[in-house]
Amino acid sequence: MPGDIFPWLLLLSLFGTTHGCLQDTATAYKFTGTVCRLTHPAAVVLNEKTTKVIEAAFQHARYPTMQGERSAGFFGKVSYGLENLEIFNLSIGRSEFELRPGEGIGLEINNVSAVFSGTLQYGYGNWLVNVGQKLDFEVETQIDLGINPKLYCGNSKVAADTSDCYLTFHKFRLYLQGDKEPNWLKKAFTDFITFTVKLVVKGQICKEINKMADILADFVQDTAADFVSDGGISVDIGITTAPVITANYIESYHKGVTNYLNQTSVINNSVFHPNLLTENRMLYFWVSDEFFNPLVAAAHQDGRFQLNISSEELQMLFKTNLSSIKPEYIEKCMLESASPELRVWSSSVPALNTSTVGTSVRAQATGELYCGSQDKPTLFFQTNITVDVTASYADKKLFLQGKPREIFVVRAELPQQNQPIYEKAQIEFIREAVEKIGIPKVTSVLEVEVTRLLDKQGTNLFDIINPEVLHQEGYVVIQMDFGFPHHLLVDFLKRTLQ
Repeated sequence: MPGDIFPWLLLLSLFGTTHGCLQDTATAYKFTGTVCRLTHPAAVVLNEKTTKVIEAAFQHARYPTMQGERSAGFFGKVSYGLENLEIFNLSIGRSEFELRPGEGIGLEINNVSAVFSGTLQYGYGNWLVNVGQKLDFEVETQIDLGINPKLYCGNSKVAADTSDCYLTFHKFRLYLQGDKEPNWLKKAFTDFITFTVKLVVKGQICKEINKMADILADFVQDTAADFVSDGGISVDIGITTAPVITANYIESYHKGVTNYLNQTSVINNSVFHPNLLTENRMLYFWVSDEFFNPLVAAAHQDGRFQLNISSEELQMLFKTNLSSIKPEYIEKCMLESASPELRVWSSSVPALNTSTVGTSVRAQATGELYCGSQDKPTLFFQTNITVDVTASYADKKLFLQGKPREIFVVRAELPQQNQPIYEKAQIEFIREAVEKIGIPKVTSVLEVEVTRLLDKQGTNLFDIINPEVLHQEGYVVIQMDFGFPHHLLVDFLKRTLQ
C-alpha cells in the first residue's frame, strides 16, 4: 500500500516548500507560477507499477513488542506478549484505484497473502491451574487492503492523510509451534488470542502505512529540492492551495518563485485557469513567464550567460559566408593571431515574453575580440537583440530554434586605437555576424548546457514519450506521456530500506 502512495506524492509534490496555502482555489491561481496536471491514464500506469514497492516495504517492516492482558472465564486472567513479529512469503494480487472528485483517491489491493512469524509469550491461571509458556508462532493470512488518501496542503506541500485505512481478513490462522491440529486447550487459547493478534496486526500495518507516507514526503521534498536547485539559485514551488481532484485528473498549483542572494521573486498576477489545459496527454506542466523571468534574471546575475570562443573554433565560425565585407582587422586577427579569442556575455537582464510564435527574448549582448593581446581587445561591440525562441525535447536532448527579430548595434569601437566605429559597412558586418554566427552559436551552447543541467538533475532517467512544448500568450505548456520512473523507486527503496 505505501507503494501506491509513493507515485502520487512523487508527481504531485514535485518541489519544495513555501509559506501558507489559500483556501480559495480561484484566488490562488493569481499566485501560481507553475501547475502540474496528472491525468487518469498516467494514474493507471503508476498503479500498475506499485507492487514491487509494496512487497519490499512490507517484507522489511519491523514491529515492536506488543503486550496485553484480559480476563478469560475458566482460564482466569490471560497475559500475552508478541515479540519479533515479521512478515514473509508475501504475494500480492491486483491493485485498483479510482479518482474521487473533490475527495481523494480510493486505493485497494486485493488477495494479499502473507505469513507472519514471531514469538508468543503467554500465561494464564486460576485457583486450579497456572500456565506460562514461550512459543514460536505463525499466522497465515489472506487480506484485502484499502486506503483512501486525502490530499491536502501541509506546510505548503502536497501531503496525504492516510488515516482512512482498513484491512479485511479473509483468512487468519494462528499456529503455535507449527501445530496445525492443536488439542482442545491450545485451540481454545489460540481462538481467543487470534482476535487480539488480528487487531494488533491491523493497527501495525496501518501505522506502517502512515510511517511510510512520512518517509515518502521527506524523500519527495529532498528529490524535488535537488531538481530545482543549482548552485546559489533555487526555485520555491510550494503549493498555493490544496490539489484539485476530478474524475479525469489531479492538479496541483505551485508558487514558482526564484530564490537568489536572499531575495525571492513575487508572482501575484498569474493568468492561469484550468481551461488552459486539456486531458488527452498523461502529464502537463503549465509554466508562466512570471516563473521564467526571475529565474533568467538570477542566472544573469550569477554570471551564467558568458561564453568564450577561441582558436580553431573561432576561426571556423568566421569562415561562415556573410554578405557583408569582412573588415581587414578581422582578417588579420584570424590569419595572424596565434590564439584569437571572442568573449561575449549578457550585459543586461534578458526579458522573456511568450506568445504563439515562441518566446521572445530581449537582451543586450556585449562582445570583445582579442587577437593575441589579453590586455586590450582589438574589437569591442554592444548590441540589442530580440530573438524568437522555440523549444523541443527529443532523444533526451533539448533543442532550441532561434529566429532573430531585431539586432541593433548600439556601440562599436577599436580599443587599441581608441577609435569608435561609425562606418556603415563595418557596423553591418558586426550586425550580420551576430545574426548568422553569434546567435546560432549561443543557441547551440544553451542547448548543450541546459541538457547537461537537466541530466544532472535526472531528467534523462525518465522515459519521456512524445513531449511537446506549446507556446501561448504569457505561458508555456509542456505536455507528454511517460513511462514509469523506475530509478526513483530504486532511490526510494535504497533510502527507506537502509
